Amino acid sequence: MARNRFEQVSEIQPDAITLVLRSDNAGASGSIVLPAAASGGRLSSDQVSAPLPAQDAFRGAIRLANDVKLAIVVCDPDGVWKPEWGDLYQALD
Repeated sequence: MARNRFEQVSEIQPDAITLVLRSDNAGASGSIVLPAAASGGRLSSDQVSAPLPAQDAFRGAIRLANDVKLAIVVCDPDGVWKPEWGDLYQALD
């Protein structure tokens, strides 16, 4: 079975759900950003989840992406991503 692949980005993208991963003294966490621009007019402003444990944020992003039929990108400046979640790649410009 093919592994899931996710694009790593350096900032929130207007056309996809962005999973933002962070690491601090409290551990690894993540938040999910659903941009209003990608909502097909259903949202008037970007929606951002409260910080969650990183794995819960990853799972939540997957569920949301499946529900609203959008791609997921990952912003991971602190290197929180776990290989078992899939492959993380950077697009070549």
